[in-house]
Amino acid sequence: MPSLDDLKKRIKSVKSTQKITKAMKMVAAAKLRKAQENAEKGRPYSKKMQNIILNLTRSISDPKNAPKLLSGTGNDKTYLCVVLTADRGLCGGFNTNICKLAKTSFKKILNEQKNLKIITVGSKGFDQIKREYGKYVVKKYSFKEKKQITFKEADTVGNEIIRLFNQNEFDKCILFFNNFKNVITQIPQAQQIIPVDNKSTKSQEENFLPYEFEPDEDEILEDLLPKNISTQVFKAFLENAASEQGSRMTAMDNATRNAGDLVDKLTINYNRSRQASITKELIEIISGAESL
Repeated sequence: MPSLDDLKKRIKSVKSTQKITKAMKMVAAAKLRKAQENAEKGRPYSKKMQNIILNLTRSISDPKNAPKLLSGTGNDKTYLCVVLTADRGLCGGFNTNICKLAKTSFKKILNEQKNLKIITVGSKGFDQIKREYGKYVVKKYSFKEKKQITFKEADTVGNEIIRLFNQNEFDKCILFFNNFKNVITQIPQAQQIIPVDNKSTKSQEENFLPYEFEPDEDEILEDLLPKNISTQVFKAFLENAASEQGSRMTAMDNATRNAGDLVDKLTINYNRSRQASITKELIEIISGAESL
């Protein structure tokens, strides 16, 4: 049974941890508001970009001569998977959920006898993936020193994807990230960005308009498609930023509650041990007095 001093130290330690988790929860809540606004503002732009590309695609007269970023290489032998996670932990299952979905896709690709290449963005994702799929990682990024990820970082990742594609290093590219829904719910997503997914939703079908383009559709796509890659990566960054803060806020709230429950239990044990110690001392004093 632990001594009274040990229980005192344990209670003090847990209370200190509780103060830290409570402070982290408050910081995450403050950051979440801005991150959520940025994610919600970025969605219409990326969605509109996809709609424009879809409209352009339908207007192309000769699909065989369409840009490769749009139509692909015609093969699906090699997959490039870009896994976007955080550089910091203590955010619940945020990083684990993304890596879990990514690993499921990795396994499926390898089972189909396809080639796999991986780019990791965020040190936590790389730490989880390297144990089993480290040999497939061709590039890793960490923006830990950046206070806030901007379009510049997304463009860096986007340019690397395009560079590898131009060198015929892969046939299809898939992004893995968390889609922010609310503070409690973040949904892992797998989005194919090369070739562009031409499957249109019902809303896109309703918004389809037969535009006239100048210059030609091919020339516009040559300029628009590389920008779309960086845009989709940036959208994933924004969704991840909001999801990370939401997940951290929830995790720190649970940790604070658990620490409070543990302090209550330790305090009860401490009081019982202290009472037992006092009772024992009284019995010894009374026994000693009676013996005289």
